[in-house]
Amino acid sequence: MRQWTVGGALIRHGDGLVLVGNRRRDQSIEWTPPGGVIDPGETLLEGLAREVFEETGMSVTGWTERSYTVTVDAPDMGWQLRVEAWEAVGVTGEIVIADPDGIVEEVRHATAVEAPVLLQASPPWVHTPVGEWLAGARGGSYGFVLRGTQRNSGRVERLT
Repeated sequence: MRQWTVGGALIRHGDGLVLVGNRRRDQSIEWTPPGGVIDPGETLLEGLAREVFEETGMSVTGWTERSYTVTVDAPDMGWQLRVEAWEAVGVTGEIVIADPDGIVEEVRHATAVEAPVLLQASPPWVHTPVGEWLAGARGGSYGFVLRGTQRNSGRVERLT
């Protein structure tokens, strides 16, 4: 079973937040908060700050709290994903995309009305907790199971 941890940055902008448009293998665009896989030897917050800088050009100088965690089990594909989302404070810099993975194609300051619409193209393990966070929920824990052998066509069940 392949396991990895991802950090997600919740960066407020007005009544909404910063989202990045990620190009997926099927060529679709998936909107998510900035973040990514935490590298070996990094703490979660160090890796998350690095990912935010690479994907947006912005530097995060502090974090308020862990806003939620997500676990996604994909037994048919042999992987498990764990996500920690943290709310950023003290964000500086201009938007510049320098994603070494070449996935991020756009960065957007999405309003509270626009963000849920953009997030609908993302998997439930992304749009559900982000949507609830925008609505004021904090400290939640979300569990999902992805059944099937394809991420895009598998069946997602919410456990918690």
